[in-house]
Amino acid sequence: MRTVLVATLLIFLAAAANAQNQRGVTDTEILVGTVTDLSGVTAVQGVNNANAVRLAFDAVNEKGGINGRKIRYIVEDSQYQVPRAVQAMNKLVNNDGVFITIEDGGTPMNNATFPMAIEKGVPKLLPLSAARSMYEPFHRLKFSQYSSYVDQMRAGVKYFVEQRGKHAICAMYQDTDFGKDVLAGTVQQTEAMGMKVVATTAHKPTDTDFTAPVAKLRDAKCDLITMGTIVRDSTLIIATVKKLGWNVDLLGQVAAYDTAIAEAPGDVAEGFYAMSPSLYAYPDDQRPAIKAFAQAYKAKYGFEVNYLGEMGYTSAQIAIEALQRAGRDLTVDSLVKAMESIRDFHDIFGGTYSFSETNHHGATAAFLSVVHNGRWEPVVDHALAY
Repeated sequence: MRTVLVATLLIFLAAAANAQNQRGVTDTEILVGTVTDLSGVTAVQGVNNANAVRLAFDAVNEKGGINGRKIRYIVEDSQYQVPRAVQAMNKLVNNDGVFITIEDGGTPMNNATFPMAIEKGVPKLLPLSAARSMYEPFHRLKFSQYSSYVDQMRAGVKYFVEQRGKHAICAMYQDTDFGKDVLAGTVQQTEAMGMKVVATTAHKPTDTDFTAPVAKLRDAKCDLITMGTIVRDSTLIIATVKKLGWNVDLLGQVAAYDTAIAEAPGDVAEGFYAMSPSLYAYPDDQRPAIKAFAQAYKAKYGFEVNYLGEMGYTSAQIAIEALQRAGRDLTVDSLVKAMESIRDFHDIFGGTYSFSETNHHGATAAFLSVVHNGRWEPVVDHALAY
């Protein structure tokens, strides 16, 4: 018995000593950070997402934490601006000394902050972006949750060409890394089908007048427009198309798969399509786990959770699972190995995610939905591929 107690004590002391040497890990705490948009053009997504992450972390803390440690969660506002994101990431990795970051928001912001985190040995888990750069090129500290914008657009374009007879494909996109990834998916799939993109327009994330760009695409006789847009610009473009009386199909991706668009005043978004890695579970969903989550979210924050809030909750649950698997001797190496050991992780919303030593991209599924009567409804009951 005495030998067992001594061995146990030595293991505990070794773990405690390791924690003192591991950035962001103490004997009682794990420091986790997020850089996301809390007050800029994508704040409706960043706020919901970070709120859900915090809800999950608070719940695990209330049960005693993970392997004897509680999570301290710090969220910094990027305002969807690269310089502010860089400044915020610098604070997290150099001043706060976080162990990991999770759900960092925005493609351009993540692309700018990856080198900072990697240089300091800080894993960036499951960014709030579906860009390929979230998992390419492969790096042991990069893990992505979503099917890529390229995958989503390729699957969507293939469906509309083969099933809806579209032949004049056009694209509107933000002139950013995010928008260009959406454009790349459109171009790749049209070329794969022996077609060419008929016309394109690019804009800044802050632009508000889309009359001229929409008129350009109408003159080009487009019958499908893929959209590398988020919430505000998507809504403005849809409204402009409707105002001009143009009957053309508009296809967004996960960044536009948002209740703020579906519920826009005057049913302006009726008939707008979007691809997404999984399907949104509305707060009136009667599945017990989803119902409990939705009620807890609204009770804590005073409003209903949106789709990217649900994705934030899933990301937090994946991170919690990895931290638990990493054990008491928590290091970057043990966390990476734990993430790579996760197979067929089923979230409460019906999504499935898997990782491995050679694959840090959790899912590739892409679902097609359409706005009908102010809600997102699935067009088909299965994920689309290309």
